[in-house]
Amino acid sequence: MSEEQRFTMVVQQGARTMHIVLLVLTILRLASSSPPPDPVWCSNGMSDCTITNAHGSFSDRGICRAANASYPHTEEELLAAVADAAAAKRKVKVATRYSHSLTPLACPGGRDGTVISTRWLNRTVRIDAEKQLLTVESGMVLRDLIRVAAAAGLALPNSPYWSGITVGGLLATGAHGSSLWGKGGAMHEYVVGLRIVTPAPASQGFAVVRELGADHPDLDAAKVSLGVLGVISQVTLALQPLFKRSVTLVPRDESDMVEQVALWGGLHEFGDIVWLPQDRKVIYREDNRVDVSTPGNGLFDFHFFCWSLPAHQIIAMGVEERRMEENGTDAARCSAGRRSAKFEEQGHGGIFTNDGISFTGYPVVGYQHRMQACSACIDSPEDGLETACFWDPRIRGPSFYNSAFSVALSRAPAFLADVQRLRDLDPTAFCVLHSSIGVSMRYVRASSAFLGKAEDSIAVDVLYYRSHTPGLPRAHADIVDELEQMALRKYGALPHWGKNRNFAFDGAIAKYPKASEFLKVKDRYDPHGIFSSEWSDRLLGIKGSPSMEKGCAIEGLCVCSDDSHCAPEKGYFCRPGKVYTDARVCRFDAPATRISDEL
Repeated sequence: MSEEQRFTMVVQQGARTMHIVLLVLTILRLASSSPPPDPVWCSNGMSDCTITNAHGSFSDRGICRAANASYPHTEEELLAAVADAAAAKRKVKVATRYSHSLTPLACPGGRDGTVISTRWLNRTVRIDAEKQLLTVESGMVLRDLIRVAAAAGLALPNSPYWSGITVGGLLATGAHGSSLWGKGGAMHEYVVGLRIVTPAPASQGFAVVRELGADHPDLDAAKVSLGVLGVISQVTLALQPLFKRSVTLVPRDESDMVEQVALWGGLHEFGDIVWLPQDRKVIYREDNRVDVSTPGNGLFDFHFFCWSLPAHQIIAMGVEERRMEENGTDAARCSAGRRSAKFEEQGHGGIFTNDGISFTGYPVVGYQHRMQACSACIDSPEDGLETACFWDPRIRGPSFYNSAFSVALSRAPAFLADVQRLRDLDPTAFCVLHSSIGVSMRYVRASSAFLGKAEDSIAVDVLYYRSHTPGLPRAHADIVDELEQMALRKYGALPHWGKNRNFAFDGAIAKYPKASEFLKVKDRYDPHGIFSSEWSDRLLGIKGSPSMEKGCAIEGLCVCSDDSHCAPEKGYFCRPGKVYTDARVCRFDAPATRISDEL
C-alpha cells in the first residue's frame, strides 16, 4: 500500500471514529452561543470610547480610543454624523458590527476622534430579481446578504469563507473567496454601484452623499477603499441565479504541488489548496458548479472558526496552547497538531456535511448560499458566555496571528519551491503553523480596483501562535518571518489589507500600479484627511516610517537590523534567513551556537 493510500485510509477511518464526537458538538452548537460583543465600548453614554476588534487586540497591540461614537440608523443620520465631525475637524473612522480586521483600520488615532458604527445600517434597500441586482446598506452582515439573495432565487457568485463580516468591511479590505473564473473570487468585483458619504465644504453642509454607478470613474477607488474615502452607505451587487456546487476534498502527497498550484484554479471554479508542509501532504479542493437538479443539500460548516464551543473547552484550548508554546518540544507540537487538525473528521475537519448535520461522503452537493461561507457562532441567542466563538476576547482562549499575502500566479511555483527548501532544513519547525489550515491558498483574479490585485494571484494564509503577553518571542518565529519576507520582498507579494503585522505593509503601496489614482480620489473626497490616521497614512506611503524600537521585530512592527530589535536577553538575535538570505529574522541561538559563531 502506497503512502498516499494509507493517508486516504486514515481519512476514511477517522470520519467514522469521530462521528459521535461531532454529533455531540453539533448539539452544543445548535443549542446556543453568546454572540461576539460590540467592538465599540463607551464609558459615558456615547463618549470616552474604546474600539477593538473581534479578537480583542489589533496587530500592533495598540489601544484605540475615540472621544465619541455614533450609531446612525439611516443615511440621513449618517450624513449628519459625518457633517458634525467634519465641522469640528475631528478624525473619523468606521467600526463594523463585529470588526474582524486585525489591522487598526477602525482606529481614528489619538483620543479626540469619532467612531461611526454601521451596526444599524443593516437593511435591504431593494432587490431586482429580474435584473439580478441587490442593494443593501453597508452594515449588512454577509450572512444576511446571502440569505436575502437566496430567498429571491439569487446567489452572490463568490465571497470569503467567513460570513460574519459586513459588506462595508469587505470593501474596505478587499476580502475574497477563491476563483479565477468569471469575475473571480473577490467580492468587490460584483459591485456595480454604491453611495458614499464624504466630507464637504461648509457651503455644502460639511458632508455630501456621492452616488457612484457602474461607469463612474471613482468606483474603482471606492471598491477597495481602506475606509479613507468616507463612509459607504449603500452597495449594489450584481448577482446570479441560485446555483449548486459539488465539492470533493482530495488528499495527496506534495510531489507535484509546485506544478499544480499554477493549474488548479483554472481546472475548478471554486478550487483551493491547503498544504500541510510538516506532513508533506496537500488537500486539493475540487469545487465546481453542477446542475440545480443534482441531488444534495450540503452545508459548509467549518468547525474551526464557525462553530460555537463551550467556554471551558475554549479556556482549556488556550491553556494547552500556551503550555505547548512555552514548554513543548517540536515533536510534541507536531503530534498535537496532527491530533487537532482532524482533517480525517467529517469532511476533513468538520468542514462539510451532506445534509446540514452529518458527513456521509464525497462529493458534497449543495446550493451556493449553503456552501460558500459560514458563521454559525454569531447566529445564536445569548447564553451568558457558556458557549462562544473560539476567538471571543472575553474568554482567554487560543491566541494567534493571521498573516496573509497574495503572490502573482506566475511567481507562485517558484515561491512554493523556496518554501519547500526552507521546510526541508527543519520539517518539524513548520508544526508551529496552525494545523487546521496549514498553508492555505485561494485564487484571486486581477482587478480593476485601484487597490485590488494587479495580476491573477494565489492568496496565502498562515495562522500561528501569538502570546497574550507583548514582546514574548514565539517558537520558530524566524521560520514564519522568513517565509513572509520571502513572499513580500523576493516575490513581490501584496499584503492583505485587513490582516498582517505592521512590517508587511512597508513599501506595499508602491506595488500597486494605480495607487496614485487612488490617492487623487482620496484627496478630492477628503482633502483635510478627516478619515485618515497616522496608521493609514503610513500604509499609503503618505508619511510615517517603521518603528525601529527595542523588540520591534518580535511584535512584527519592523524587520530587524540590529539584535536589539529582537530579544537578545532571551537568546533571540537578528540573523539572515536560511534560504532567502536577504531576510532578517529573530532567531533563537543557544549559547553554544553563539560561541561557535564568534570563534
